[in-house]
Amino acid sequence: MALIKSLRGITPTFGKDCFLADNATIIGDVVMGSECSVWFNTVLRGDVNSIRIGDRVNIQDGTVLHTLYQKSTIEIGNDVSIGHNVTLHGCKIHDLALIGMGAVVMDDAVVGEGALVAAGSVVLSRTVIGPNELWGGAPAKFIKMVDPVTARELNQKIARNYLMYSKWYDE
Repeated sequence: MALIKSLRGITPTFGKDCFLADNATIIGDVVMGSECSVWFNTVLRGDVNSIRIGDRVNIQDGTVLHTLYQKSTIEIGNDVSIGHNVTLHGCKIHDLALIGMGAVVMDDAVVGEGALVAAGSVVLSRTVIGPNELWGGAPAKFIKMVDPVTARELNQKIARNYLMYSKWYDE
């Protein structure tokens, strides 16, 4: 069973049908929507500020979510995929975005609706990635626009797949 820890009088809360891997760690001021999945070795540390997660968000293996004390929070929209070994620190990720494996998104950065951050990218503090933009590199830079329909279909498919994968662990 996942480690779910209250801290400073705040207990994480979860919507319906969420999957929390056995060794996931979720601490403090974390509010998660429905049909989300938090995979193995993932840490959601809502100890110094809030983490808000929408519906159908998958947070894949080895990812860390954290914030800055009294300065930054994390907000993640609906149908978002966060790849393996990602670090999100005090940023905002809009609906239908995809954060590729090993990416880092820093404080006060914003990833727009339907945007894609390529694997291994480093999105610096206060960077604003617009809707349906593909960014990559270290530091991350604009690469090209992504077709909104294609981005929506891709990210909804990934979200549905991770919901399906999570059900395998119910058996």
